[in-house]
Amino acid sequence: MTTDAASPTRIGRTRNIDRAARSAARGPAQLAFSVGHYSMPPLMPLSGDAIEAIHQASLTILEEIGIDLMSPAMREIAARCSADVRPGEERVRFGRAVVEHYIGLAPERFTIVGRGPGRDLQIGGENVVFGCVSSAPNCSGLGQDRHAGTFEDFRNFVKIGHGLNAINFFGGYPVEPVDLPASIRHLDCLREFALLTDKVFHPYCLGRQRIEDALEMMCILRGLTREQLRDVPSMYTVVNTSSPLRIEGAMLEGMIEMARARQPICITPFTLAGAMAPVTLAGSLAQQNAEALCGIVLTQMIEPGTPVLYGAYTSNVDMKTGAPAMGTPEYFRCVIASGQLARRYGIPYRSSGGNASTSADAQSIYETTFALWGAVLGHANLVMHAAGWLEGGLCASFEKLVVDAEILQGLAECFRPIEVNVAELALDAIRDVGPGGHFFGTPHTLERYQTAFYMPLVSDWQNYGNWVVAGKQDAMARASVIARHLIDTHQPQQLDPGIIDALDDFVARRKEEGGIVES
Repeated sequence: MTTDAASPTRIGRTRNIDRAARSAARGPAQLAFSVGHYSMPPLMPLSGDAIEAIHQASLTILEEIGIDLMSPAMREIAARCSADVRPGEERVRFGRAVVEHYIGLAPERFTIVGRGPGRDLQIGGENVVFGCVSSAPNCSGLGQDRHAGTFEDFRNFVKIGHGLNAINFFGGYPVEPVDLPASIRHLDCLREFALLTDKVFHPYCLGRQRIEDALEMMCILRGLTREQLRDVPSMYTVVNTSSPLRIEGAMLEGMIEMARARQPICITPFTLAGAMAPVTLAGSLAQQNAEALCGIVLTQMIEPGTPVLYGAYTSNVDMKTGAPAMGTPEYFRCVIASGQLARRYGIPYRSSGGNASTSADAQSIYETTFALWGAVLGHANLVMHAAGWLEGGLCASFEKLVVDAEILQGLAECFRPIEVNVAELALDAIRDVGPGGHFFGTPHTLERYQTAFYMPLVSDWQNYGNWVVAGKQDAMARASVIARHLIDTHQPQQLDPGIIDALDDFVARRKEEGGIVES
């Protein structure tokens, strides 16, 4: 998405059509790749007093109850920075003044530098970027039923995500290639990201070594030393808290390495009301806020000024079964309220799409739309899982990735401002046509008809008879055709052969060393 700075009520993209995509045979109609920008105010469902009450409750949680930090190295850092760390305990408590001090060190905005022209992601302020589904162990579509993800599936998702302009970045592996050994999977996947796309990608924060490998590979890609990389934020990672009130050791070890490299870190509690958080939304938000603040404080204790995002994923569970529910009205409300909390601290805000549907059906679409509208109205700066997500994150769908890209494009167009000027008011055309005429053949229409209206990516506006003659394809069938086209027409990244050789040498060496050796 892009904005027109002269349009004060705008959220969305300028009407900038990707001509290359439209001219290709069977190619999808797309808006051009760009970073979105909000220029209308966010919704604010909570009063200032309510936000302050949540803030104070969060500080009480951190000061009196504390959070388990399951990493001796992280506890040592926290102790040096005036946190309350007691011998023999994993529980760490943070005084109010300590929290306020370190929160104040986090930057209000930053840029993740893309590897291709125009791929930089400006994070914070009024900017918004959308990411592909990630971390699903299963996938479906392109003629296949739900199955465990493979390396081929992973590569196909990357190709489609690269080709969809509505997708700004990859938030991890779109699907887990479980046919690759876990100890070396990250090496093959990061290499494929480097070869298949120039969009920003995301290494998993699962221990020190995975992050070390990702940093080394990024240095090879950019031709930088580790010291130089500190000045070039090039990828981000996510640290999920283990709600309630715990952060696992592997996450903390990865956080330490990312922060020392000054690469962005997104702290995201996964607080499901009624299960891992109180059943009340206010209680869940207070716990979410405490966990998010703790993670943000830790990043600044490691390396002051480290780029960081306030992440939020507070939803509810089905109280009949205990299963997570996503894209619900409760999620919608919490997403918007979380944006208020992030803005209180002046820290960029991460949200998510999502749904709990087991198939790419109507439920998956309306729940995803609820989630995305909540993110947009709450002024999220980075939205993960914005396209392709099914089954509460257990499945990625090729077709839904394309359909959700239509939703993202449509959201942008919904907020495109109505231009009002002499040419747009069209008084001469109205005068020429007069009562009872039509505007199809007027010069005013002929000058504008090709770009006058939004051109859909998936939607079919044929009448019923023509639709039947064309094969009676529904939206998911049309999305399947687009997905296959993007795979078949994908052009590999143009990298210097020396860089590819260096990457291959690094991957080969790390595989010989055994990859990740679990302790």
